[in-house]
Amino acid sequence: MTDSTPWQPPAGAPQPPAPSPYAAPPASPAGALPPPTGWTPPPKPGLIPLRPLTLGTLLGAAFQVLRRNPRPTFGLALMVTGITFLVTLAVVGVVGFFAFTRTLNATGADAEAIAAGSVAMVVLSALVPVGLSIIGSAILQGVVSLEVARGTVAEKLRLGGLWRAARGRLGALIGWSLLLSLVILLGIALLAGVIALAVATGGAVGVLIGVLLGLAGAAGFIVVALWLGTKLSLVPSILMLERLSLRAALARSWALTRGFFWKTLGIQLLVVVIVQTVSSVISTPLGMLLGFSSALINPNGESGGAIAATVVIYLVTIIFSVVFGAIAAVVQSATPALIYIDIRMRREGLDLELIRFVEARQAGDTSVADPYLPHPAQPASAAGDSTASTSPWA
Repeated sequence: MTDSTPWQPPAGAPQPPAPSPYAAPPASPAGALPPPTGWTPPPKPGLIPLRPLTLGTLLGAAFQVLRRNPRPTFGLALMVTGITFLVTLAVVGVVGFFAFTRTLNATGADAEAIAAGSVAMVVLSALVPVGLSIIGSAILQGVVSLEVARGTVAEKLRLGGLWRAARGRLGALIGWSLLLSLVILLGIALLAGVIALAVATGGAVGVLIGVLLGLAGAAGFIVVALWLGTKLSLVPSILMLERLSLRAALARSWALTRGFFWKTLGIQLLVVVIVQTVSSVISTPLGMLLGFSSALINPNGESGGAIAATVVIYLVTIIFSVVFGAIAAVVQSATPALIYIDIRMRREGLDLELIRFVEARQAGDTSVADPYLPHPAQPASAAGDSTASTSPWA
């Protein structure tokens, strides 16, 4: 049996003094955390909640990027889209006008050669805006990926801050975009060459074989492009946020999407469908309205009025294309970055690292490492180059 009676001091022994209600609490031992003093508010929410994302949250965040920090996202996208359109109009327009004039003035035996050369000039001139578009899209994707990452931890940077954070990584991202475009171009050229060879050497049967090869090849090309594009869709985010080498980023994207292939593909296709549907819903009534406006501007069918109506319609169409193209570019660039963060939350517990980072920054502690960088215990083969050990946010 045990005695539950509390111990009492012997009779006559001095009694300890009663604690004063106004005395200070006893000091904590060295290195011990102070006792909690009350309720602490949760970290301030940023672009997304710091937990694995639902489909609705992810889709909403892709569009919220525009509203949350429009200057470095929509502003940069508008600039990239506008410059690309103007360069396309200037280069292709001038070269096309020159080639068309040269073809019309050609006579005699050289007419066919001049016509072929003119077509080649137009095709080559189109490579200039295509290359510019690839470079601009790569820069935009990198900046938007950084904006999504900083927005997740409730930080809002200007374009200058995002540009400084992207320093040293844009070259790898542009190189990846150019390499991807080159692979796609070579695939299309190879398929077109096989079809042309079958048509040229087989007569009527060759035409049939060429058509069948074209259909089968196009279907196979689309399947392979979707597969590789999905498996490697996280490469831009990994290059910008984890600051790995291109080779390590390719392997990292391939590994992260394992088990999340259909989710990654489905979400990105869904965003494309949403963007295209909204574009059609807006552009169709706008086209009808512009048609009615043309009749109002030029009710008598005069040539001067027709030219003015054409110019107005053309300008409005250009403005709509550039603005909506910029919106679509931001949304479609933000989607892979959000998928990347969601997958890391589910596979690696990134949400816990993000919460720790946010709480430390709110407490004034800037010693916590960037949560997106590879963990120090990660193997060197997966960590990539030496830049992964340096945080651009410190």
